[in-house]
Amino acid sequence: MKREEIEERLKKYLERDRNGIRRELLKILLEGEKYTTDEIYSKLKERLNTGVNKRGVSAMVGLMCARLGILKTELGEKNKYYINQQYADLVRELLEK
Repeated sequence: MKREEIEERLKKYLERDRNGIRRELLKILLEGEKYTTDEIYSKLKERLNTGVNKRGVSAMVGLMCARLGILKTELGEKNKYYINQQYADLVRELLEK
């Protein structure tokens, strides 16, 4: 997938972020660590006052992997997700807007 296509999809994805969960999830991933969906869920729950649930977090992470192509997966007993460094600057740039 081309960078321009990913940028356009990511912009549209963020436009539909009504309560800030998607932006906060991306900020967590930009920290450079590898996280399970449970760890991401815990961090989101700490940072946000809005209702967030594990299934929703799993769905967001899955979408970012499959449709947006900005995440990579480290397979294991529990899969760990991390941002594809190729797109980290693009994600940072879009979050600042």
